[in-house]
Amino acid sequence: MTHRARIAIGGIYTECNQLGGRPTELADFRRVELRRGEEILASTGGTVGGMLEVLGQREVTAVPLVYASTTPGGPLTQVCYRELKGEILARLREALPIDGLLAPLHGSVVVEGIGHLEDDLLLSIREVVGPQVPIVGTLDLHAHVTEPMIRSANALFAWETYPHRDSYSTGQRAARMMMGILDGTQHPAMAIAKVPVLVSGVHGSTEGSDPFAEVMRFAKAHEGHGGILSTSVLLVHPYLDLPDMGGGGLVIAEGDVRVAEKLAIKIAQEYWARRFALEPEVLEPAAAIERGLKVEGGPVLLVETADCAGGGASGDSVHTLRALLAARLGEQSLAPVVDPEAAALCHKAGEGAEVTLSLGFKIDPRWGEPPIGSIGGGPITVTGRVERLSDGRFLYSGGVWGGQWGEMGPSALLRVGSARVLITTHATYDWADEQYTSMGLDVREYKFVVVKNPMNYRLGYGHISKAALILDTPGPTPGTLRHVHYTQVRRPYFPADQDIPGLVPTVWSRQP
Repeated sequence: MTHRARIAIGGIYTECNQLGGRPTELADFRRVELRRGEEILASTGGTVGGMLEVLGQREVTAVPLVYASTTPGGPLTQVCYRELKGEILARLREALPIDGLLAPLHGSVVVEGIGHLEDDLLLSIREVVGPQVPIVGTLDLHAHVTEPMIRSANALFAWETYPHRDSYSTGQRAARMMMGILDGTQHPAMAIAKVPVLVSGVHGSTEGSDPFAEVMRFAKAHEGHGGILSTSVLLVHPYLDLPDMGGGGLVIAEGDVRVAEKLAIKIAQEYWARRFALEPEVLEPAAAIERGLKVEGGPVLLVETADCAGGGASGDSVHTLRALLAARLGEQSLAPVVDPEAAALCHKAGEGAEVTLSLGFKIDPRWGEPPIGSIGGGPITVTGRVERLSDGRFLYSGGVWGGQWGEMGPSALLRVGSARVLITTHATYDWADEQYTSMGLDVREYKFVVVKNPMNYRLGYGHISKAALILDTPGPTPGTLRHVHYTQVRRPYFPADQDIPGLVPTVWSRQP
């Protein structure tokens, strides 16, 4: 290039749940991460940090727009999205002319009344910059990748790890591709092939012997050979309700879209072949407790996947806590719940006080009905002693927000019989066990520990847990999608349909 290139950076990152959770508002981004202009240039971690690190090694100018990220939840309100999108596009217009744009995105974000955010945002950015300016984006590996996204972006890179450890390096990969395009050394031809598999992340690890790890290794083995520049494997976030959902392979080849399409189809076929292995065994809470009591020692993890804040749930379920209290255990147990009202009452009472509370299902009450055969439903009334209070701040030890502060809001530790309950004001993403440890808790002291993330519990407890049992409870992030009634997702799809004779992957591609 004959001049100093100007590379814009801007995007919106979260994950939405259309089955439940409360709407995501601008205040949620302000509480977690909302960077404007020069504030973006201070990023040293995550996807944006990786992008800036690469750009900083070259004679280019980073042009910061807006970057917003927050804990998953329900769809963004239109007011929230209009403000974020409007500011991104306004800053982009002011920055013109630019030579390229890096878009740190997720891929599974929905806006009330609009639909898929990434479709709308990428198409809008393309309209502003025109057809010649390269757009390179990053995605979560749970992204819902669509034809408009493939049409709008020159290259898309999904994270390669779950649990997510590579947001920084994925930002680097995207920035390197941008520089290759501008240097004229890379000409990305991109294709995605998808099959209608909708499964939770329980067996979606990219490590060890999980079936998704096998597909990822298959895909990554092709990088650097036969003109393959990048491969991504997508386990779509199944708690959306949008057309054409599915998982598969996203491939970038040097100059030849047929090469990209061919490998993308092979990856999708490998993914389809492992669909049954991706489905977990699930147990109702009482049955899981009974099985856990037969396990020597602890902790035994009760994985309440259906209330995963990392998947957009509200974190306010007490189905498992109810079962633990009903079991009248002699052993100690530990469980979390998001309940702003109860947290406020504990703070008002003070440490050491005895309180009687209505606990749970205050934010998303539709999930209060119990599983078949279980006892009771809705909030539970408990009497306990307030053992500890905090402002709810904790430091993430890794992952998407590694090194940043998390905000549970005013929080309390309540002792109810042999159970301790961590009551928080806000739902927060579970990376490892930071929320518990911030309250001075050592999970090794407990027989049962309730965790609400279908994958990341392996990080916090995998080295000490004696067993992990996946629960079947009502909620917007269930461990199996067999019982979900979609409105926009059309049959056939797995697991509603065990086999689809004559299945051909859906393929979309983009020439360089």
